[in-house]
Amino acid sequence: MTNETVKPEEPDDDGPDESTNGENGPLTPKRRRYLKWIVGALLVVVLTVEIVLVWPELSDSVRGLGRLHWGWVAAAVFASMAEMSTFARVQRALLSAAGVKVSQRQSLSVALAANSMSVTLPGGPVVGTTFTYRQMRHWGAPPVVATWQLVMAGLLQAAGLALLGLVGALLVGASNNPFSLIFSIGGLLLLVVLIQYAAGNPGSFESIGLIALRSLNRLRKKPEQAGARAWRKIVGQLSAVQLDRPHAARAFGWSVSNWVCDGACLAFAAYAVGGAPSLAGIAVAYAAGTATSRAIPLLPAGLGVMDAVLVPALTASGMTGAQALSAVVVYRLISFVLVAAIGWIVFAFRYRNVGEEEDETPPDLRLWDDD
Repeated sequence: MTNETVKPEEPDDDGPDESTNGENGPLTPKRRRYLKWIVGALLVVVLTVEIVLVWPELSDSVRGLGRLHWGWVAAAVFASMAEMSTFARVQRALLSAAGVKVSQRQSLSVALAANSMSVTLPGGPVVGTTFTYRQMRHWGAPPVVATWQLVMAGLLQAAGLALLGLVGALLVGASNNPFSLIFSIGGLLLLVVLIQYAAGNPGSFESIGLIALRSLNRLRKKPEQAGARAWRKIVGQLSAVQLDRPHAARAFGWSVSNWVCDGACLAFAAYAVGGAPSLAGIAVAYAAGTATSRAIPLLPAGLGVMDAVLVPALTASGMTGAQALSAVVVYRLISFVLVAAIGWIVFAFRYRNVGEEEDETPPDLRLWDDD
């Protein structure tokens, strides 16, 4: 189905203006070397400050970790690596739908490097997204396809997290209330149907979204058209590429697997400290913690915010308070510190000269800016 949509702003592919000379011209090799040293020094300062800010929270728990079950620690590391691999496969599936072929190694390298930027640098999500966009352009994806992939991947991630939370609620309801189980299954099936339909027909729900937006604006006492332009822009980006059912199913399946692997890392971390939480409790705790950290992004990777939700939720799932706190520390050391370190190593070996090769202006991804 072909939809007439508003396309996202496309970067200028004509390269830098050759008429610009002198002090405002392109960076010389000497200036680039100085800039690299400055950026490197700033990066060291930023990382040091982050460690100083976060360490008081971690140090008390590290002292009380006691004896770890290293087999479960290894399983948590494997699950965390599998999480990054599945995210790379989501990226590959979406690009494949647009006719852009990328190897798993290329996609995984970009995913690791972009993740490290996102969780460690000031303004990290923007930096990581820009880096991913430029690499997709380097792979041959047109600007509209690269932007579409970023938006669609984000929506699939949100849908996958909602699905994981529903499964957790389903498992909890199965043991408490049969009616809760029925409603959970119904909600689960409805979510899957809506995701499949929306992925294949993004333009068809533009009017539905505008109606819902107007109702929300009335409740918030805002102009009825507030956010309408941004919504049309999102629909336009989603409609840029026709996502068929096989590619949609594959991308959504890998997106769900991405969340499952990260949740498994949390579960294995709990087992590593001697805890025995229920699977339903882990699923609900993880979904709630992740959703909260995304809604309140105060520190990188949701540090502090997500932990404040995870600890009581894990305690409610059958762990002691000390075990829950230790499990969160182990989970953070693996899923945050270890993965970020690996990502920076990948960046240093594969993309250290990326600034010299890519001068293209990144896309404007502020989807909800109505100014």
